[in-house]
Amino acid sequence: MTDRPENPTMTLDPTLLEILACPDDKGPLLYFADEHALYNPRLRRRYAVRDGIPVLLVDEAEAVDEAEHERLLEHAEATGVHPTFDA
Repeated sequence: MTDRPENPTMTLDPTLLEILACPDDKGPLLYFADEHALYNPRLRRRYAVRDGIPVLLVDEAEAVDEAEHERLLEHAEATGVHPTFDA
C-alpha cells in the first residue's frame, strides 16, 4: 500500500455521517473534513478518513494528547462541527 495525498474535494456522505459511531464506545464522532479525520472526544481517539473511507479500526486510531484535544474541540466550535448523531 502506498501513501497518496487525500482527495481534498472528497467528503463523507451526510447520510453515512448520521450513523457513524466509534467502534469502541459506540458513541458519536466529530468529522473534520478539512483534516480527513473522525474524532472521539470522550476517548481522545482520532480515526483517519482515507480516500473518503472512514478507517474505524481501534488498532489504527491515533491517541490524542491534551493540547491536541483542546485544539480539536476549539476547531469544532469555530467551524460548526457537530457530533455525527445525538447520543
